[in-house]
Amino acid sequence: MKTQTIIAFDYGTRWIGCAAGQTLTGTATALPALRARDGIPDWEELGKLLEEWKPTAVIVGLPLNMDDSESELSARARKFGKRIHGRFGLPVEHWDERLSSFEAKGEIMENRHSKQFKREGVDSLSAQLILESWLRSQDS
Repeated sequence: MKTQTIIAFDYGTRWIGCAAGQTLTGTATALPALRARDGIPDWEELGKLLEEWKPTAVIVGLPLNMDDSESELSARARKFGKRIHGRFGLPVEHWDERLSSFEAKGEIMENRHSKQFKREGVDSLSAQLILESWLRSQDS
């Protein structure tokens, strides 16, 4: 099977975390987060990111509640995914992102001894964790 490049987004209303990964190694790398205004990114900037990485698919983290129900942010993340598909024609899959931000913050505190989460790129680290979780699921 051909190696595929995948881009993942951790959707947020002010920042959208980004990560790129590939199916051969099952690893992902955090990229600079995109600034958003009330959940709307600079579509031109997002387009440049997609043009640079040329992904075969996009994963959008789906912020579910602990009881599996969806929140208002879940609906907005789904809409964001639909817009990516509509604008760029890429297949989009939503992936459960529960606890990814919590895990990312823990990793930053443990490895970088910092609580400056935004400065340390917590949104994109969260996108990286979402993508790595999705990549692991492809092996099973």
